[in-house]
Amino acid sequence: MDALPEHIAIIMDGNGRWAKKKGAARIFGHQNAIKAVRESVEGCAELGVSYLTLFAFSTENWNRPQIEVDALMSLLVSTIKDELPTLMKNNVRLKAIGNTSALPKQVKQNLEFGLNETLKNTGLTLILALNYSGRWDIENAFCEIARKIEEKELSTGDIRDGLISGFLSTDGIPDPELVIRTSGEQRISNFYLWQSAYSELHYTEVLWPDFRKLDLGKAINDFQNRERRFGKTSEQVGAR
Repeated sequence: MDALPEHIAIIMDGNGRWAKKKGAARIFGHQNAIKAVRESVEGCAELGVSYLTLFAFSTENWNRPQIEVDALMSLLVSTIKDELPTLMKNNVRLKAIGNTSALPKQVKQNLEFGLNETLKNTGLTLILALNYSGRWDIENAFCEIARKIEEKELSTGDIRDGLISGFLSTDGIPDPELVIRTSGEQRISNFYLWQSAYSELHYTEVLWPDFRKLDLGKAINDFQNRERRFGKTSEQVGAR
């Protein structure tokens, strides 16, 4: 238990393929993914993981068929509303990152309500990445840094790793130590590009609607059996 990752991030993938296997529309997969979300949140809360990020909607997802986008937005509204009692029960604090200003009005209203209601919770911090991409995050950070340089609040000599991290949407949140991707795909897909520089990546063939606490446990066990060297040798790490 003392070797748990402080921050786990999940790329939730495979809803469409799950639905296709059952001869149903893609939105059926999204609707049946709520249990996977609930089990992941509860599992992390029960174990004592401090942060969980769910990659819920990327900036590229707007390119999907409009009927699917509309259904996803509607599902976001109902899920935030329906899951709020569970979040409160488990002392979970909700946060959101991404260009949330571009989300539909009702999504923003429900999201804001959920953020405010859970603000004083002190357990797991659940981060929803909504209309988010890693490149968008880095672009925003550098635009803000450039603005501060123009206004003489910063100089180019100030630009360091820590400074850049402080301008990202995850400022104040530790980088994820473990990134999980479901459905067998093995790529980051424009998610946490800066933050996952030293993350351990765990890929599972399980489609997201079928992901359960047992699968989360397997991913954590995989993480715990890896040697994290951060550029050092095995001998240096073992000498700690």
